[in-house]
Amino acid sequence: MKHLRILAWLALPMTLGACASLSGRPSDQQRRADYEAAAGPAQNSFLFYNSLWSWEPLGTDRVVVYARPKQAWLLDVPGCIDLPFTNTIGLTSNLHRVSVGFDKVLTGRGGFGIDRVQAGRSGIPCTITRIRPVDVTKLKQAEVERRPVEEKPRDSATVQPSKP
Repeated sequence: MKHLRILAWLALPMTLGACASLSGRPSDQQRRADYEAAAGPAQNSFLFYNSLWSWEPLGTDRVVVYARPKQAWLLDVPGCIDLPFTNTIGLTSNLHRVSVGFDKVLTGRGGFGIDRVQAGRSGIPCTITRIRPVDVTKLKQAEVERRPVEEKPRDSATVQPSKP
């Protein structure tokens, strides 16, 4: 009986892993490729009014930040090892402008207020080395095209003829 219980516990992760791989969610590599394809040419800075609508880490060297639902930026932040694991991020800016080489993505917990910055607990700073705008419409179109569509022919018996 003890061996059967151990065998069940060993089989559980494989079963759950198989179920997870069958989900319709794109892989991290696919998400990253989609953002790369939708990103425009590099620019030096962008306007940022101190509130992130959303963000998504793309590994330890890239993050997408949404200033608004239809305005996103792909930021290169090499060596930002906490990025995939953090639950919150912050951006530094100067006069509402985030700039390459000067501003940073802050990772960490507990907020990014001035008291935390002065106390040295504002998260690990990751310098932004490249900024590219993301065409959100193009990104959404790529997601729609990849979505599986199941087409089934209609049974002629269930189709009602239209009356003239």
